[in-house]
Amino acid sequence: MKPWIKRTFLVIAGASLLAGGLSACGHRPHEFNASTSAEQHAKFRSWALERATRTLDLNDDQQQRLAVLADKLQAQRTALMGATPDPRAQIKALVATDKFDRAGAQTLITEKTTNLQTKSPELIAALADFYDSLNPAQQQKVRDLMERRHGWFHRG
Repeated sequence: MKPWIKRTFLVIAGASLLAGGLSACGHRPHEFNASTSAEQHAKFRSWALERATRTLDLNDDQQQRLAVLADKLQAQRTALMGATPDPRAQIKALVATDKFDRAGAQTLITEKTTNLQTKSPELIAALADFYDSLNPAQQQKVRDLMERRHGWFHRG
């Protein structure tokens, strides 16, 4: 095979790999992360509640319980992440000097676990109230969805 043909195939193969890699990484960006705005959180929350309502065919009481559960989940997330606009700033502060801030890290962990422990009973109660309000067919549908999707929020 002539050298210019080999080079042409290598260039085409390399360009194909590059284009494939860029298209794989360039898919829809994650819209729900720590840096999203309050209106984006509200939009995602309403979308998720509407989808759950349609999927499970929820009545008004069940929708209210689901909304309470969503509120408790958001409160738990806020307690865990903190109210700072950049939650990574706390971690960056631990490594800002030439020595790792062990006391600061321990304080951060203690704060986060305390928040989780104090808010967890409310979250568990809200989840139990919602699940117990479902009829047996709806409960089975939840179990089926969890089995098929390996959890409520898994996309694959």
